Amino acid sequence: MLQPGDRAPTLALPNADMERVNLEALMGRRHYVVYFYPKDDTPGCTMEALEFTDLQSEFDAAEAEIIGISRDSCGSHGAFRDKYGLTVHLLADTDGEACEAYDVWREKEAHGEKRMGIVRSTFIVDKQGLIRHALYDVKPKGHAVQVLEMVRAL
Repeated sequence: MLQPGDRAPTLALPNADMERVNLEALMGRRHYVVYFYPKDDTPGCTMEALEFTDLQSEFDAAEAEIIGISRDSCGSHGAFRDKYGLTVHLLADTDGEACEAYDVWREKEAHGEKRMGIVRSTFIVDKQGLIRHALYDVKPKGHAVQVLEMVRAL
C-alpha cells in the first residue's frame, strides 16, 4: 500500500475524449487528487463524482486537479460524464496499470462471492509529486468535502 511521503506513480492514461493525460505534467503546477472508483454510472460512484463536481470551483481555488480513475473504457467515461455533467477528469485504466501502481486492485467479497475489483481509494498528491494522504476503502458520501479540507491544509 502506498503511504504518505511516497512518490506518486507517474501515469499517462486516456480520458473520456481519448486524449492521453500525463499526471507528471501537473507536478510543480498543481496539487492533484486521484480517486479510484469501481464502475461508471453506479449509485456510489455517481454520488462521489457529483460531489467532486459540485466542489470543482473550490478545488480550483485550492490549486488542485480532480482525477477519477476506473477500469471502464473511454466511451463509458464519456457517457457517464455527459449524463451527469461531470467536470472531473475521468481516466480509463482498462489494462489495470494504474490500479496496480496504486495498489487498489484487490480481492473483494460481496454477497458471499470473492472476486477482484477496485477498492474505492483516494490519494492527495502535492505539487512536488509526493503523496500527502492515502485513503483506502473510503465511503462515497461526504468524501469530497473531507478531501477538500485535506487539500486546503497542504
